[in-house]
Amino acid sequence: MDITEHYPFSVDAKEFAGKRVLVTGGTKGLGATMVRRFLLSGATVAITARSPAADTPASVMFVPADLATASGAQTVVEHIKKEWGGVDILVNNAGAADPPGGGFDAISDEMWLNMVNVNLMSAVRLDRALVPGMIARGGGAVIHIGTLYLSLPQSDSALSYSAAKAALRAYSKGLSKAVAPHGVRVNMVSPGFIETEGAYEWIIDIANKEGVSPDEARKLIMTRFGGIPVGRTGRPAEIAELVAFLASDRGGFVCGVDYLVDGGALPTV
Repeated sequence: MDITEHYPFSVDAKEFAGKRVLVTGGTKGLGATMVRRFLLSGATVAITARSPAADTPASVMFVPADLATASGAQTVVEHIKKEWGGVDILVNNAGAADPPGGGFDAISDEMWLNMVNVNLMSAVRLDRALVPGMIARGGGAVIHIGTLYLSLPQSDSALSYSAAKAALRAYSKGLSKAVAPHGVRVNMVSPGFIETEGAYEWIIDIANKEGVSPDEARKLIMTRFGGIPVGRTGRPAEIAELVAFLASDRGGFVCGVDYLVDGGALPTV
């Protein structure tokens, strides 16, 4: 990750100076872009994932852990508290969807529990351990990363992913009410079809299978989303900018909100 490479938006290099930021799932995709955004604006950043990325900047503290497990979350918490004492900004970005294929009845108990652990409990465990420190210091920000599918749940074997993220939204709202009086703001960002490196690989895979161009494959996927009125896929930096705003003092009156960033794809409000 070359943070000096052109970033599409202007950034205040001192916006997050002195702030300690933890981004889970920060080695690739949206997480890596968020990490870059915080670094460009002066933050001290830590990331966690099961394995490191070869291009993670040397200035970033990497904590290897599987956040689908309680022991993995504890590893992260212990490392953060030992090295930093706590965090000022927590971005719970870690999540996964691994549908087995087929209908809702193809989802075993084990698969359901894994989706809940990865997409809900990873955030619950870190919040429970790190938010009290924010309260003690009189301020902090937590951002949970959801998905369009929590508002547009799938009826096939991806249902468990949709349900787990929907539970994350309910949890996020409840947590925001509990901690806002103590100076800690909790919000959520739920992206639609954002063209990360992984999403582009999916586009190419569909293009090869269907015998069409990448642009045509992209349009096929957009159609499967029910159409995207703005006429294009989202950019990772667009999500990172919203996350940065919510974490900043500029977003100081924003609390308990779930921002759906999908180019207008959701057919209802």
